[in-house]
Order: sequence, then structure tokens, then C-alpha cells
Amino acid sequence: MENKKKLVNYSIFAILIAAAIGMLIPFFWMILTAFKTQTEATSINPFMIFPRQWQISGFVKVTANMNFGILYLNTLILIGGRILCAVITATAAGYAFGRLNFIGKNICFSLVLFQMMVPSQIFIIPQYLMVSKLKMLNTMFALLFPGLVTAFGTFLLRQNFMTLPKDLEEAARIDGCTIGQTFLFIMAPLVRSGMIALGIFTALIAFKELMWPLIVNTSQNTMPLSAALAKLQGQFSTNFPELMAASILACIPMIILYLLFQKQFIQGIATSGGKL
Repeated sequence: MENKKKLVNYSIFAILIAAAIGMLIPFFWMILTAFKTQTEATSINPFMIFPRQWQISGFVKVTANMNFGILYLNTLILIGGRILCAVITATAAGYAFGRLNFIGKNICFSLVLFQMMVPSQIFIIPQYLMVSKLKMLNTMFALLFPGLVTAFGTFLLRQNFMTLPKDLEEAARIDGCTIGQTFLFIMAPLVRSGMIALGIFTALIAFKELMWPLIVNTSQNTMPLSAALAKLQGQFSTNFPELMAASILACIPMIILYLLFQKQFIQGIATSGGKL
């Protein structure tokens, strides 16, 4: 019986290791391609995995043609602004939907759920028209605009608030706290794990977003990393070593953020029960 249990455990470990290796293969391929020549990168020879001679010309060219300092700054502003707006608005809205009673509460929350059910691409044209009417195209505000509010964050924080006992609010009311004081000093600190989870999801979505930055921003000075990488793809041909080199450089900010906030990252994902 014990040997059978060990065999099952070893089999599970083997499957997990194989799955992990399978997920890492694209990253290794990206790194190897960045050091190849264009001929090697587009070769159909299945045995040409490693470059014959390691080249760094791809990194030299992309760093000379692309201002990564500005791109890193724009991306960090985008991520930080999206996280700040999402956490503030979602926490306030989640508390209102989860703990307060007001006229039209169910209808308003149904609209939030409806927004989660439809594809986000539906809102691109209305959002673009709104930003255009505000004359805010090619600005950082245009990048932040779709993330000012978040339906998913509102739903997530509402579920977190609903798990808290009502005795906390009753005790705060007896002590003379207003609704705002109860929210800020008692209830909001108790859903910190939900805020962390929302911040993680928001950061990943903002970092990977491509269509919206390409639509509202055409200036190099206000372009994030995702849009800048898309500009490297030509209409008829693409220099894959340069594209892979730029992709490696673009991964650096998220790798650093993960290493710095690894504990919070794991706690947030485990608490929310979500998957990336």
C-alpha cells in the first residue's frame, strides 16, 4: 500500500515537472532566438536549436532604436495608476454593494455583472470617443482611462466584504463611527488580501494590454512596452532576433516586481482562488 502511494506521488511529481518544463520552453526559445542571426532564427532545420555563434547585435540594435528608459517609465506609470484607481474604486464600490442597503442596489450590481459577461472589446469605441472628446489622446491619462473602474474588482471586493461578520459594524456604530469611518478604519483593512489579489490581476492585465495602447497612443513618448514591441513587427518581414531581444528586456520589470513581492503575489492568488 505504501509503495503504491509513493508511486502515485512520483507520478504526480513527474507530470507537474513535465508541465513546468513545457511552460518554460517558450521562454528558453525566446532567449536562444535573441542570440541568433536572422538566418538561423528563420531556419526550418529542426536541429538548429542553439545559435552557432552567440550574437548580441539584436540587443545593441533595439537599445539604440528604442528608448527603454521612457518605455519602462510609461509602463510603470500605467501599472501603478491602474492599480491605484482599481483598488480605490473597487474597494469603495465593493463595500457599498456588500454591506450597505440603498435603492437600486440589485439593478446596479446586475449592470456590474453584465459588464463582466461581455467582451471588453465592445467598449473600445465608446471609450476612444470619450478620450477623444476630452482631447486626451497620446497622453498617460488615455492609457489609464479604461482602468479607472473595474467590474471584476468590484465583484471580488464585494465577496470579500460579505464574508466579514456584521458584529464589527454594529460595534463601530455603538462607538459612534460614521459609515465612512467604519469603512476606512475597520472594514477596509480586513480585506487587504483581496486588495492585494486585485492589484496583482490589475498589474498583469495592464502589462499585457496591447490593443488599447495601440489605438489611443501613437507617440513614442507615451507608449508602453507592449505597444512598442508590436511596432517591431513589420508588414512583410520581422527581425526575430531583435524582437526576442526586446521581449527579454520588456520582461525585466515584471520579473523584478515578482521577486520583490513574491510572498504577496502567492498570498493574493491563493486568497482570491483565481488563476492567471
